[in-house]
Amino acid sequence: MKKTSTRLADGRELIYYDLRDDAVREAVDRRPLERTVTTSGIRRDVLLGDQVAIASHRQGRTYHPPADECPLCPSRDGRLSEIPDSTYDVVVFENRFPSLAGPFGRCEVVCFTSDHDASFADLTEEQAGLVLDAWTDRTAELSHLPAVEQVFCFENRGAEIGVTLGHPHGQIYAYPFTTPRTALMLRSLAAHREATGGENLFDAVVARELAGERVVLEGEHWVAFVPYAAHWPYEVHLYPRRRVPDLLVLDEAARTEFPQVYLELLRRFDRIFDGGAGGEHAAGEPPTPYIAAWHQAPFGALEEFEGVSRDDFACHLELFTIRRTSGKLKFLAGSESGMNVFINDVPPEAAAERLREVASS
Repeated sequence: MKKTSTRLADGRELIYYDLRDDAVREAVDRRPLERTVTTSGIRRDVLLGDQVAIASHRQGRTYHPPADECPLCPSRDGRLSEIPDSTYDVVVFENRFPSLAGPFGRCEVVCFTSDHDASFADLTEEQAGLVLDAWTDRTAELSHLPAVEQVFCFENRGAEIGVTLGHPHGQIYAYPFTTPRTALMLRSLAAHREATGGENLFDAVVARELAGERVVLEGEHWVAFVPYAAHWPYEVHLYPRRRVPDLLVLDEAARTEFPQVYLELLRRFDRIFDGGAGGEHAAGEPPTPYIAAWHQAPFGALEEFEGVSRDDFACHLELFTIRRTSGKLKFLAGSESGMNVFINDVPPEAAAERLREVASS
């Protein structure tokens, strides 16, 4: 991998990640951009104890542009985009409309490929491995920023999820706090440790799932399963067999196998609603919308979670879709949105069976 850092016309950082060591990146952003002005701020909800990012400048962000005006495609044929060069492998750049900025963290965009019509599932194993390298490198770099306590790499795919740009891409949020979801995991981890005399809850969960009927896919270094209490209609958790706190600590064997396992999972997700074990989507059925979210240990202090260290956390990826059946979405209505109590219409065992049925032949 070759890494080349440059600056866009408004001062934002852009980084090329190339498969070839001899790649040369000298293109200059020629757009007449003014410095980005953000209004990001963090407010604490004193009743719930969590934080809310207020970012009114995001109201003006790019919204479903036509393909020939995509800001994530390379700059070519006289059209200038966020990426100055005429081609690229993987690119990461500071979001022009960040939810978090300055003393409140940082937001970045990760472009997985220059091919506008592709998806992550269309990448080769080599390309997917490069994305993993970019996620890892950005986690390392962002963790050193004074304001950052947690780094979150994720992908939203599909208009139903709320994606406003069709180009295959993800994002990275560098939060100035430990997120509420991670804090819940850490509290459960601490409570289980206390109750069992030292057992690691993540290890116990993975061991239980490996012995059950919800395993979807197993590799030598990774295991994927539908969790016992899945919140979403089709939800898969992907864990490295050797517990690590973040992407930085994955060994070479796990890094090498990851693209094989992850690409297979994504391709299965695209076949869930086919009506068969293979083939194309049902007529008029768009590709499966999903969220893919990396959970990594916070880099901030963990004193409030008694007896828990970063090494106790298990880095893993959670992949889920909001589609519950062909043509129907799972909406977060009264119980979910009002009380945070999920109601799942698809039994996790049935979801796991379906995801095994649609395995690549």
